[in-house]
Amino acid sequence: MKEKMLRKPEWIRTVWQRTPEARRVRTNLRELGLHTVCEESSCPNRGECYNRGTCTFLIMGAVCTRGCRFCDVVSGRPLPLDRDEPRRIAEAIGELGVRYVVITSVDRDDLEDLGAGHFAETIRMIHETCPDVRVEVLTPDFQGRRELIGQVLAEAPDVFAHNLETVRRLTPLIRDRRADYDLSLEVLRTACEEAPEIPVKTGIMVGLGESDEEVYRTLEDARGAGAVSITIGQYLAPTPRHAPVKRYVHPDLFRAYSDAASALGFEHIASGPMVRSSYRAEELSKRRNNIPYETP
Repeated sequence: MKEKMLRKPEWIRTVWQRTPEARRVRTNLRELGLHTVCEESSCPNRGECYNRGTCTFLIMGAVCTRGCRFCDVVSGRPLPLDRDEPRRIAEAIGELGVRYVVITSVDRDDLEDLGAGHFAETIRMIHETCPDVRVEVLTPDFQGRRELIGQVLAEAPDVFAHNLETVRRLTPLIRDRRADYDLSLEVLRTACEEAPEIPVKTGIMVGLGESDEEVYRTLEDARGAGAVSITIGQYLAPTPRHAPVKRYVHPDLFRAYSDAASALGFEHIASGPMVRSSYRAEELSKRRNNIPYETP
């Protein structure tokens, strides 16, 4: 029997900020022909991010070797790596004039190094071409291989992020079968051990069928693994074929999640219905470097 879709509440809003700066960045991105999470996922916050000088690039193609039930990225056999992509991204960042970039990717389980070398080369090229631009990486799990995580961290990104995505109980139902809750926690721990000076970040979605108690436990697990920054956002099904939304979490409850995260010692928390992994990503780095910023 087909599951009835929930009606979106009034606090779910997708508003494009029509400012000249947002239009400029969006136009330039299209002309450069590079993949961004901002545009390809139609992120509701992309106008705000563009205005704040932030952008999220998707590297290693637009086809993923995994098939998570929440994600709208195409799953299948990816094309060979574009070895020139790191240079093109670095040059594009210079042309765009953004000040903070997030580099994320599809999973590339087909590659011997799972894409870690491509991540490292992209960070290296950005540092060489745009030394004033801060770089955050949002990586796959690299199958938990310490040497690959270390390879990325060796290029000194400003923030290392890897998402838990959901609570332990729902991980086998929502994420690809090769993903694992404890493996993701181990990625966070490994990053902390390999480069304790680089802040570690994670993110989760709510509305997939988890209980509030499971959310609070996940916050504890993430903090225990060494994460100092966390994003908590409402899951929205990309299409009817994806995992259905089980509930729309009220903004008051998002504030309660934020309070709980703060009590656990997280340095930076973005918690709200429209929050996504890269929302106001630059604020953790600014906090670490004593640069003024706006609180969410």
